[in-house]
Amino acid sequence: MRVEIRIAGLGGQGVVLAGQILGKAAVFEGFNAVQTQSYGAEARGSAAKSEVIISNKHVWYPYVRKCDILIVLSQEALDKYIKDLKENGTLIIDSTHIKESPSKIGAKVYSFPFSKIAKEKFGAEIYANMVVLGFLAKITKLVKKEVLKKAVVESVPAKFRELDLKALEIGFNL
Repeated sequence: MRVEIRIAGLGGQGVVLAGQILGKAAVFEGFNAVQTQSYGAEARGSAAKSEVIISNKHVWYPYVRKCDILIVLSQEALDKYIKDLKENGTLIIDSTHIKESPSKIGAKVYSFPFSKIAKEKFGAEIYANMVVLGFLAKITKLVKKEVLKKAVVESVPAKFRELDLKALEIGFNL
C-alpha cells in the first residue's frame, strides 16, 4: 500500500500543520510516512503545500509525483495542482474559496465549505485544516479517529488543542 497526498492552499490556512499531523498519525498506525512542505516567502497569503506519503514499505523518494488524494483549500491551489491528481484519485475541495470546480475529471470529488464551517463554529477559518483532516480520515480510513486525535494532541499547542479536536470531530461527522 502506498498513498500520496497533497494538501494545498495559501499560507495561514494550516496546510503544513495538517500534513505534519497526518504523517504523525500514519506512523502511530504503524506505517512508514514522510512529509514535505513548501510555502512562499510571505507568512500569510502565498502558496503553500504539504505532501504526505504513507506506505507499508520504505519510502525512498519523499516527494509526491502523482496524488492519490488532492486536498485544495484555495482556487490557486486547485488550478495549479489538479494536473497532478491520478485518474480515479480523490479530490477534496473547500468550496468556501473555490468558485470554479474542475469539470469532467476522472476522480471522486468531495466539496464542502470547510472554511465557512470553521468560521461559523469557531470564529476563525484556521480550524478548517482540522475539519478537513477529520473528513479525510472518515472517507479514507487511512488512520483511525483516536490515532489522529493523539497526533493532534502531540502536535498542537495546548491553547489550541480543544478547538482543534472539536474541529476534527466536525470533519468526522460531515
